[in-house]
Amino acid sequence: MTASMAGQPWLEAEATRAVMVALEAAGGSGCARFVGGCVRNSLLGQPVDDIDIATRLRPEETIAALRAAGLKAVPTGVEHGTVTGVSARRPYEITTLRRDVETDGRRAVVAFTEDWAEDAARRDFRLNALYADAEGTIFDPTGGGLNDVAAGRIVFVGEAETRIREDYLRILRFFRFYAWYGRGNPDATGLAACAALKDGMARLSAERVSKELLKLLAAPDPRPAVRAMADSGVLAQILPEVEDLGLFEAMCGLTRDPVLRLSALLPADAEAVTRIAAVLRLSNAVRDRLAAAVAEGPVVTAAMDEAAARAAIYRLGRGAFEDRLARAEAVEGEAAGLRRLAADWAVPKMPVGGRDLARLGLKAGPDTGRILKAFEDGWVADDFPTEGHEARLQSLISRG
Repeated sequence: MTASMAGQPWLEAEATRAVMVALEAAGGSGCARFVGGCVRNSLLGQPVDDIDIATRLRPEETIAALRAAGLKAVPTGVEHGTVTGVSARRPYEITTLRRDVETDGRRAVVAFTEDWAEDAARRDFRLNALYADAEGTIFDPTGGGLNDVAAGRIVFVGEAETRIREDYLRILRFFRFYAWYGRGNPDATGLAACAALKDGMARLSAERVSKELLKLLAAPDPRPAVRAMADSGVLAQILPEVEDLGLFEAMCGLTRDPVLRLSALLPADAEAVTRIAAVLRLSNAVRDRLAAAVAEGPVVTAAMDEAAARAAIYRLGRGAFEDRLARAEAVEGEAAGLRRLAADWAVPKMPVGGRDLARLGLKAGPDTGRILKAFEDGWVADDFPTEGHEARLQSLISRG
């Protein structure tokens, strides 16, 4: 693998060069290097979303350097050394080189340094501790990052247990990065450390855990990582309700939607799902979606006919129907026709209301709701006819 990422569009962009020129004007050549995901993903030929920069400049010097160059500087985390520079509306997270002074498994007290090796030593995995200068030349302070990228290995920097005790979220990050970038079996030393220290995850906030879990489940194929989590006991630490991976394995072959994949790990019980969502502090939207996928209501199968499918879409809503259909497909096989129907069918509105009943002589009262409900049930059962509404209403009124 080449030790340069020269030619990357984001690296050559004028906005990026403006930031690096500003920093080097204040701190000299080589005072700032790209680090982490932007370097890793460039080497892997994968998209680069966030651009992180490490620098010897102190936060106040970074702010001054950016402003002197006419760039915006936002003090997003100066106590930890981080300033966000904005160039051509693109954010660049710029952090002063750091070393850990004290950690408690959730957060660290840091001190600034000018030593690249010290900064690399506090990072989680060797493939995330790669740096590159403004021209794209790669620096590998741990001595293993480039080889790990090439081999698809997720290896902790230094002692695995030490890195985990600094922040127990690194257990989930180990599996997340394995899901996204790993090949072959997971690193045995790292896996053993995760299994040995999994109880420490109880110290983490639910929000951090659920965010990391959903990122993991969004990987192209998270199945090997989730199997490793289950075998090591890590999965039971965060989702003790998981009993079987069969539905999850099948769902991963059907969709990359992380919420549907999570749904396949959870019990088919709306109350239980709601409790789990509360423990994980999932958003209300995700909680409601997970619950709706398994709540009571029309049964959705991959073999149902289109009339039954239209009735289910009407009753459940398009989103819940599609989620239930995905769960059914994972077990029964694909139903492409039903998926197209769910996407394309224009759900009709109830064609009658209280005014139609009043026009037919029914006074407003308890019977109004009962008759409208009976009309709707028949209309849906008959596959949403567009004619004969008045006759149907008159028949229902006459029955009393």
